Amino acid sequence: MQIIYILWLRQIKRYFRSRARIIGSLGQPLLLLLALGFGFGPIYEKAGGGNYIQFLAPGIISMGILFTAVFSGIEIIWDKQFGFLKETLVAPVSRLKIMIGRTLGGGTVAVIQGIIIFIISLIVGFRPMNFYLLLLSFVFMALIALFFTALGTAIASVLEDMQGFQLIMNFLLMPLFFLSGALFPLQGLPKAITAVASINPLSYGVDGLRGTLVNGAHFGLLTDFFVLSVITIVMLIIGSFLFSKIEI
Repeated sequence: MQIIYILWLRQIKRYFRSRARIIGSLGQPLLLLLALGFGFGPIYEKAGGGNYIQFLAPGIISMGILFTAVFSGIEIIWDKQFGFLKETLVAPVSRLKIMIGRTLGGGTVAVIQGIIIFIISLIVGFRPMNFYLLLLSFVFMALIALFFTALGTAIASVLEDMQGFQLIMNFLLMPLFFLSGALFPLQGLPKAITAVASINPLSYGVDGLRGTLVNGAHFGLLTDFFVLSVITIVMLIIGSFLFSKIEI
């Protein structure tokens, strides 16, 4: 358990040591929240959708968690190149514990990022409707963070260079985000997009946050929780297996 705690704490310290990283990671969510929230807000309201900030904020919170969680996998490649990972892997502890520690650390950092964006959303004008479900929203944040941290770890475990990781992440992350319902409602979409959204893991995270914060769940909170829980467990298993195969 000690190695899990050490690696968890190391990930968190890395995050707070880099002010540039914190500020930089908040730039895109803040830009989208302001530009889209106030830019498309009047159009969304005239179309009968209500306050767009209320609809948009859960999606932007999910986006912040998504990017922070997945890109924590980059640190595995850095550790490969600079030798820290080798020192960790030769230690007399199981690789499963190492992977759990790194994943919990990356997931915790991603949840912190989501909470910061949540606070910024409150300043911008977002108002949660279900304070009694607020704690449940943090559960959904944690599930999103753990799933995508494990996904980033799994991908980084089979890659050797940073360029390949960034290529795959850009090819994967943007479709996941834009087809998750983070920016637009899932009701009334073409069947093809609806089908893609229904198999997109992030869709259930966005929907869970929207349901707990503003009563806007499309799939239903129980469905969101069940799907996210199952796929998170599966991804943790896959990530652990691929991480165990890293050669030093």
